[in-house]
Amino acid sequence: MALIVQKFGGTSVANAERLFNVADIVTKTYEQGNDVVVVVSAQGDTTDDLIAKANEINTNASKREMDMLLTSGEQISASLLAMAIEKLGFPVISLLGWQAGFVTNSNHGNARIKRILPDRIQKELDKKNIVVITGFQGLNRYNDMTTLGRGGSDTSAVAIAAAMNADLCQIYTDVEGVFTADPRKIKGAKKLDVISYDEMLELASLGAQVLHNRSVEMAKKYNIELEVLSSLTRKPGTIVKEANKMEKMLISGVAKDTDVARVSVIGVPDKPGLAFKIFSKLSAKNINVDIILQSIGRSGTKDISFTVPKSDLQDALDVLEPYVEVIGASSIVYDDTVAKVSIVGAGMESHPGVAAEMFEALYEANINIRMISTSEIKISVLINTADADRAVEAIHDKFFSGEFPMK
Repeated sequence: MALIVQKFGGTSVANAERLFNVADIVTKTYEQGNDVVVVVSAQGDTTDDLIAKANEINTNASKREMDMLLTSGEQISASLLAMAIEKLGFPVISLLGWQAGFVTNSNHGNARIKRILPDRIQKELDKKNIVVITGFQGLNRYNDMTTLGRGGSDTSAVAIAAAMNADLCQIYTDVEGVFTADPRKIKGAKKLDVISYDEMLELASLGAQVLHNRSVEMAKKYNIELEVLSSLTRKPGTIVKEANKMEKMLISGVAKDTDVARVSVIGVPDKPGLAFKIFSKLSAKNINVDIILQSIGRSGTKDISFTVPKSDLQDALDVLEPYVEVIGASSIVYDDTVAKVSIVGAGMESHPGVAAEMFEALYEANINIRMISTSEIKISVLINTADADRAVEAIHDKFFSGEFPMK
């Protein structure tokens, strides 16, 4: 007998027909003799609808009250799925995040899981119940409901799998697995049978929307094997696990992220410590910085450019604009019409020529590169947003057309 955690996203539970489809998947897993814990997201566009309702009342509502509202979406999904499983004749119970033992910090809207106390889950499994849990939420030390931010249900599922030493964690989505690019936009995108934690983490962080990066981080930390698959087609999906040397593909995927803005601090005095002062100011406001470029310098000054999420752009400007004069820089400028396109592959570290091939693909498509960032398994470029889709297609064709060696 195995313990299997299954997570179903919003599209998988969007309506009654799909809820019964999920109930069928869950009960078939249960009938095979497994203990089953199910984590669900809010139905379809429920979360967006709830946000819209909040804005009708108060466009500046506190994050605590927003969490109280948004947690109701997953509660609806969990109870309806439990009813569907009941109707099929199986023992089941639904639990809210706090009932399932999720303890978080108090960062409303983007809380972090501090620990899980799975006693209640285990008691229900011992009674031979299927346990359906609301994803995306927990309880802080003040007994207030919290939400885990974007992709929180993925994180909830992996956290339960880690806390209970599950044998497998399955993430059901509306795509059949992890692809070399978005299959809805790139016709030649190929499904991967296996991908490493590190490659998946990079893809998730760079804009691929199959898994949230926090869930992959947790799976890697606790060595939880993930399977990403579709609830609609029921075909075998993609396994996410620790890679061995034989499994290292040169390129695993191409991703794009349009939630990017570039900020440049112009004319920074060429003195020690000023870069530290700039980025420590941003860090104090929890603003994530990605690609960083510092110019060679001229007339005793340098320009420092970096990227931030668009949602953090105004906060970054608010932090830095009053500080420009203090450090002796001349000005600060920004551009929110940029996108980040990246390739990821564990085999890149031992294969020369990958960057040249990527840049050649962009040159052939007449796409200008604004900034470049590299790591052992990733190359990212900053380009104009209008060129993002063409760039992904050109790069994907270059690496996956069969002309470039992929091992």
